[in-house]
Amino acid sequence: MLIVSGIISVEPGDHDAMVELIGPLVEATLAEEGNITYGFWASPTEPGVFRVYEEWASTDAMGEHMATPHMATFLAGMGQLAVTGTELHQHTVSESSRLM
Repeated sequence: MLIVSGIISVEPGDHDAMVELIGPLVEATLAEEGNITYGFWASPTEPGVFRVYEEWASTDAMGEHMATPHMATFLAGMGQLAVTGTELHQHTVSESSRLM
């Protein structure tokens, strides 16, 4: 399994525009083969800061996701925003178990 986790930040004035971009991306991605979970969560205290969390069955599944039209639309839309930071990390997981 592959996990992607991190932060994407935009200027606070672009917060709502970012939310509009995220909605269709998440909906389409959750329907993809090989996607386990996918989401963005807005910081409750820092407008424009979004936590990203993804789980993929394989690196191939994530690679296919990166080539989808909905990902291209999202990236093009982000190009119109004042992005102030991105820090995403990829983790390869060989085993996972329920904690609680």
